Amino acid sequence: MPIVGSEASGLYGRGYGGGGISFGPPYTPPVVKQLLITNAAVFAVQVLLGRQLPFDQIFAVVPRLALGSLWLWQPFTYMWLHGGLLHLAMNCFMLWMFGSPLAMAWGAKRFVRFYLLCGVGAGFAIASWPYLAVQIGLASPATLGALTIGASGAIYGVLLAYSLTWPDRSLMFFPLPVAIRAIWLIPITFFLTVYADQSGVVSHVGHLGGVLVGWILLRRGGTAAGLPTWTQLKWRWQRLRMRRRLRAVRWDEDASRHRRDAPRRDDDRTLH
Repeated sequence: MPIVGSEASGLYGRGYGGGGISFGPPYTPPVVKQLLITNAAVFAVQVLLGRQLPFDQIFAVVPRLALGSLWLWQPFTYMWLHGGLLHLAMNCFMLWMFGSPLAMAWGAKRFVRFYLLCGVGAGFAIASWPYLAVQIGLASPATLGALTIGASGAIYGVLLAYSLTWPDRSLMFFPLPVAIRAIWLIPITFFLTVYADQSGVVSHVGHLGGVLVGWILLRRGGTAAGLPTWTQLKWRWQRLRMRRRLRAVRWDEDASRHRRDAPRRDDDRTLH
């Protein structure tokens, strides 16, 4: 997913580079390197000691344990575990690709705080949602024992921050030769994830939880360009509904005028 075109010139700070195609950031900040190394190291421990220690039961988010038994460390520890090498590689790639420019722009302290809060917030969303879903009849009590691992909640928060900090940045999804604006990064990524999740193993609640926490943090910080308020979202929704109503009225008026002005033909009659 490289940055495409002249929009890449100001991506990594003022005065950097020129236009053209650039695959990934030219520099990886130390805080991003440390997060990548930590994720890889924990995965190595999983692989080496997974048969001796029940990592998933202890450190994954299990709603029945995280909230029911107050194992409150789970919404933090789950984000360092991964279900396989591909799972780890995808999350690390997204962290490197989109987290590096954020860390350069924000500084290490703010970036790592944002990353951890998005991940932990997503963890609590994963632990809480099954209880609500069971209460309203959308899920069975068995879902309270489901396990969730992975850094995707934190990664989705990073994607949101990137897309709102540089909303007009051009991105390309390989292998598709189609460039998009960064503001569409979250909707497209979420759609592709839902479409690809044929077996239902992806925690979409975790993804949305990371986005929600990231949205709240960015809203409070007031530093992301183009971040709408609830009032603005409500106003846009009302404006969209009004436009649809006006469009429907115009269509009805045009259809009535066409019927009234159309010449009458000999065969325009009803036979009895």
